[in-house]
Amino acid sequence: MIKLILLGLVAGAFFSSTFVLNELMSVAGGHWYWSASLRYVFMLILLTAIITFQHGVQRIGELWQVFRRYWQFWCVTGGIGFGLFYAGICYAADHASGWVVASTFMFTVVASLFVLYAFGRRFDRQVIVYAVMIFIGVVCANISEAMHTATINTTVNTPANPLIPSTEGLLQILLFGALPALIAAFSYPIGNQLVWQASHNAAQRHNTAATTSSAQLVSSWQRHIPTIDTELLGNGVNNAFNKVWLMTLGSLPFWLLLGVLIHPNLPSMTQAFNTFLVALCSGVIATSLFLYARGQADSTQEVAGVDATQASEVIFALIGGVLLLGTPLPSLLGWIGIALIVLGLVLFAVRQ
Repeated sequence: MIKLILLGLVAGAFFSSTFVLNELMSVAGGHWYWSASLRYVFMLILLTAIITFQHGVQRIGELWQVFRRYWQFWCVTGGIGFGLFYAGICYAADHASGWVVASTFMFTVVASLFVLYAFGRRFDRQVIVYAVMIFIGVVCANISEAMHTATINTTVNTPANPLIPSTEGLLQILLFGALPALIAAFSYPIGNQLVWQASHNAAQRHNTAATTSSAQLVSSWQRHIPTIDTELLGNGVNNAFNKVWLMTLGSLPFWLLLGVLIHPNLPSMTQAFNTFLVALCSGVIATSLFLYARGQADSTQEVAGVDATQASEVIFALIGGVLLLGTPLPSLLGWIGIALIVLGLVLFAVRQ
């Protein structure tokens, strides 16, 4: 379990580059769509090169056959787990600081509980206390950001108390910053859990010792999830690359459709380069490490513990924002929010 937690923390450090670089690109004026979509174009190129180097071009052909056979499944999982997830993160970055987006996204640990519960898993009631603690921390972080925005926007003609966020400012933060990040918080574990379930179905089929009680946990809607019986989706680190490659390819229809609907201006070379860095650090390295750690988990408690390591992203994103972007330190309320989030996630991981 300690090894899985350490892997999750390393993944969290690389994941945090997403929030810092997205804020940098937002400040520079780049459209959020390109920050989101180009990441997965670069990821597909990088992963194809890595997999080809490791296993030869025939492995790409094998993965393509898996994708072609279950293309609907991969488009759904990629569109939700990568598409909705990262579109929400990048859109939120246009309206809130990187550490606030990271803090709000940490609700994904609580969202993971809901997702796992929908897949038939059960938890102690005590985790509800930790979930509420994390939620209160997220609210505090967003109110702190609204207070900071109100302070910046205060002029001699607007004598509003900067310590009290205006209703308009708070609503803007909640609707355009917090809400997209919360959608991302639910989308990410949904996509990952669908992939886990598809490979787990195959493992159960080969496990003749599977108990009747575990089979009863599978609800009727879960039976619509395909059983993808292939060694390419096993729990090894190389197979983590395979899963990310398949989900990345499956997300491309989502990005094409979104681009047609939005019609954004073309990106600058600087934005494209920064997006490449995000694709490498967060998309390839962090996502593969995270999925590998999650795949190595033997129980629901270990899966939840790996998910809890994402709390480190808040601290890494805050440090990166302060050092690289000159992001002001959070207010007292913001620090309280961060403390509640981290404490809730640590207690959650220890409890599990």
